[in-house]
Amino acid sequence: MSFSRVSAALATALVIAIPGLALAQAPVQDRWPDPPKSPQAERAPAPAAPAAQPAPKRAPVQAKVAPDPEDPLPPEKKPPPAPANVIACNGVFAKESTHIKLAMKYDSRNITYGQVDGPEGSKIPGSILFPNDPKRRLEVLWAQEAGRSGTSVIAINGKSQWSAPKGMKLGMPLAALEKANGRPFKVSGFDTDGSAGVSGWEGGALSNIPGGCKMGMRLIADPKASPDARSAAAGEKEFLSNDEAVRALKPTVVEILIGY
Repeated sequence: MSFSRVSAALATALVIAIPGLALAQAPVQDRWPDPPKSPQAERAPAPAAPAAQPAPKRAPVQAKVAPDPEDPLPPEKKPPPAPANVIACNGVFAKESTHIKLAMKYDSRNITYGQVDGPEGSKIPGSILFPNDPKRRLEVLWAQEAGRSGTSVIAINGKSQWSAPKGMKLGMPLAALEKANGRPFKVSGFDTDGSAGVSGWEGGALSNIPGGCKMGMRLIADPKASPDARSAAAGEKEFLSNDEAVRALKPTVVEILIGY
């Protein structure tokens, strides 16, 4: 995870966004019938039907025609495939999940267990899905490190294209977050590296995730933002996302944390 540059203020903000989640201390861990003949018809038979159009005959009711094994069968309608690389707070990403469940779902060849970046430059152990594919990489930390069980934090960062609950993705702009949340939210002051954490969703839609998990985010200011604009949204204080100082930085999502 890209925690190495997260300030102490950001770490505190993420704890607020994910109640009970202290990343710095969290351990890793789907037929017709033939028409009847009348006497009149016996005396004066009707003209024979053209040979090219013989009258259809009814097969006995009890007769069953077996399908010709050589006849092609109509294609079966299959349900649409489940979206790939989508996180929901259930299934293999539920609170009671394990490293083994992830390996069974995504193939043991696509998961490893190793060190990932932790708070303040530390290294912490976790499961890494698709470690060699930046676009599919996903990090999972466990509450019980020894058993690699009990989902603690799921981190989407770097170039990962995983989608978090409610369709949240890396690179989303501030306006898209506000629309998804249904209202402005709180962010911490921007650090010297241009990053800030969501410190509260203010009761919006993103504060209520099905499955009982919570979602935190780290934002990054536009590299083109001026020093004055950065300074206006910096400091040991919180801002609402619709604050002009925050909007001027045009921040986007650079990391998503889903935790229990």
